Amino acid sequence: SSGASITVRDILAASQGQPVPQGGYQCMACCRLFPTLWSVKTHIQHSSQEGYSCKVYYRRLKALWEKEHKEQEAAAPRV
Repeated sequence: SSGASITVRDILAASQGQPVPQGGYQCMACCRLFPTLWSVKTHIQHSSQEGYSCKVYYRRLKALWEKEHKEQEAAAPRV
């Protein structure tokens, strides 16, 4: 659904394997760095007001993950 909320887990999953200099967290959509996970989440929620489309990026990414997960479940043999 297009109204899916972006969670902290989604943010962490998107950034897996991406080293971030100085510690902190990076928005994978616009590559800006933030000191806390909460600040990244807030940025994503209000990104359109700042002229960014980060919320759209994360929503589409989450939708793709959910679709992939459903396809994997459907392909898994029933026991």
